[in-house]
Order: sequence, then C-alpha cells, then structure tokens
Amino acid sequence: MFRSFLIKYGEIGVKGKNRHLFEDALMRQIKYGLKRAEGEFAVTKDKGGRIFVEVKSDSYDYDAVTDALRHVFGVIAFCPVVHVEDISIDSLRKEIVDYVEHVFEDRHFSFKINTRRANKSYPMTSMEVDAALGEAVLTAFPETKVDVHDPEVDIRVEIRDIVHIYSREIAGAGGMPIGTNGKTMLLLSGGIDSPVAGYMTAKRGVIMDAVYFHAPPYTSDRAKQKVIDLARRLSDYSGPVYLHIVNFTDIQLAIYDRCPHDELTIIMRRYMMRIAEHLASENDCLGLVTGESIGQVASQTLQSLYVTDSAVESMPVYRPLIGMDKQEIVDMSEKIGTYETSILPYEDCCTIFVAKHPVTKPRRDIIERSERKLDDVIDGLLQEAYATEELVIVGKR
Repeated sequence: MFRSFLIKYGEIGVKGKNRHLFEDALMRQIKYGLKRAEGEFAVTKDKGGRIFVEVKSDSYDYDAVTDALRHVFGVIAFCPVVHVEDISIDSLRKEIVDYVEHVFEDRHFSFKINTRRANKSYPMTSMEVDAALGEAVLTAFPETKVDVHDPEVDIRVEIRDIVHIYSREIAGAGGMPIGTNGKTMLLLSGGIDSPVAGYMTAKRGVIMDAVYFHAPPYTSDRAKQKVIDLARRLSDYSGPVYLHIVNFTDIQLAIYDRCPHDELTIIMRRYMMRIAEHLASENDCLGLVTGESIGQVASQTLQSLYVTDSAVESMPVYRPLIGMDKQEIVDMSEKIGTYETSILPYEDCCTIFVAKHPVTKPRRDIIERSERKLDDVIDGLLQEAYATEELVIVGKR
C-alpha cells in the first residue's frame, strides 16, 4: 500500500541559513542507504524542506526499505505515507476508510483524526475535516471509537497541494547526516568498544576512516577478517569505511625485546597513536577516535590516557565512550549489531603482548626514557609499516 515515506529530522531544522546544506546532505545519505534495498527510489524535497522517499519500482521490499532508513544518521523518524491527489472531502472520506482497512487488521482501537491544513484555501477548517473523516471511520468500522485526548491510533492528515495520510512513525538513528562534520581516524580493534566509539562519532555527521593493527603470525587472518566485518557493519550507518591495515609485528617485537615489560601496553599504544596520527594527516582527518573509557583497564586510567595522548602532536583525540561503563557499551554494541562479531575468539595484537602486571600510573618522563631504547631501530620500523600498509574499502560506494 505504501509507496512513499515522509522523513523527519531534528537538529537540522534549527540550522538557520545553512539548513538547506544539511537537508541536501541528508538526502545524499538516504540515497546511499537505499542501495541496501532492491528497487528504484526518488528522494525529493518540497518547498518547506520536507523530505520524501518515493518508490518508483513496480514492486519493492517494504521491510528492506524501512531497515535501510533506520540506519541513516540524521533521520529521527520516518512515516509510511499515502498520497491523495483528489483533495475533495468526498475523496478523503473514501481514502481514510481505505487506509484504516488496509493498515489495521484489528480495528478494536480508539483513534483521533489530526488534520493540518497547510493549504489555507481549502474550504473546510481543520476541525471540520477531523469531524468528517472521523465520522467516515466510525461508520465503516463501528468497533472503533474516538478519543481525542489519549488515542491508541493518531491518524495524521496533511492538506497541501495534495493530501498526505499517515499514522505510523518509525524511529530512525537520529544524529546528523554523514559528511557534515569533517572526518576522523578510528583506531579499530576486534573488541567491543572501538566499533561503538566509531558509531557514536559517525552519528554526529563525521566521516570515518579506520586503522587496524595486525600482528602476523601472532594474530590470524581470522582476526583480520573479524575487524573487516566490524567495519562493514559500521559502514551500514556511516557509508564506506576506508580501513588501513598496518603490520605492527616488528614494532611490537622491538618494544617487547627492549622495553620494561610492565610498560609494554602503554608504549605499544603510544606507537599506535603515532601511526594513526600519520595516516590521519595523510587522509585529511581532523582527529583520532578511540574506544577508551576511564578506568576500564590499566591502559585507561587517567594517568595512562595522559601519557598516551602526549604521543600525538598535531590533532585531538576523541573518546566518545569516556564516561560509559562496560555494560552500557555492551548494550550499545548489541543495539548496532557489532556485539556478536566482537566476541568471536580471535585475538588482536594488543592481547598477544599484554603485560602480566602493567603499570597503571605511568609517568611520561619514564615512558619517554624507555622509548629511547628504540632510537636506533624505530624510524626504519615505522617506515616499513607505512610502506606495507594495506587499504581495504569496506561497504558500498
């Protein structure tokens, strides 16, 4: 029955003179998201900035379209809509009865007709239309009843050049359209936290590149594929993810051989941040994103985060999970569909070389002194890591 969807957005509506730029960005993201659904669609905008998705194919998968729209950042909700071109009251009486008959299998409910008369030349007031259409529904379906204060079903009727009828509002992902707030580099591991951090950053309209540190033969190709799968899941929301895969084995081995073992995690993390910063600068990113939250593990104490950040010289580090506890992060990962992949038992490079008793309150001067033991080899190892970087583009373009 439905061949049109009304898109509702939130923050975009208060963007003033720049509002049209955000609306256009949202329309582009909707078009991208609909690539996940079979069929031909048109995304249009009326004079008031209202966005519609129109089905142009003879047939389409309703569930696939609604699933695609749920994944578009910037959409706070969307409504399956029936368009009526004959806006006479007799036509609307018939259309409202057809709507209730086709949409509601069980019609034992209370309802309210809620008319918005944007077309001020229409010969009836909103309240008169409410009464006429409510009477038509009651006559056709005596098992229904009117409740204007707390109805179980709120049937919206918008009178414009044509009439829109809808009653169901499906929640969207919210946030801002991708591409409206720059680009960052996500440090993506195979764990639970970093994919959630990527999702939360992308939700604010940020384009997401990602870097993964691979350590063969200590980490397997299955661990690498796990991260690619996580990036693919994120791409359902964010658009294509450019995943930079860096071979970190030789750097880790050098750190393991030359540095104090209680400092292994923090020093490895600092070199990951340096490499991520280098890739971010080369790819026009405006910051790094990590999945850390305060105190979750030894490398995430305030002292550890301070020492880690001091390795980054030219850009900020964003941590969208900084105040969340583990269960909140797990709940979010289940919601966005990354949890089941994250818990697959394929270890990443961090867990292979983890210290038995890692330092929890590192001092920057001591860590920097330990890093000087790498001075004669680290530049060459970094250049080799950059030279052998693998780029995987994940998601439809």
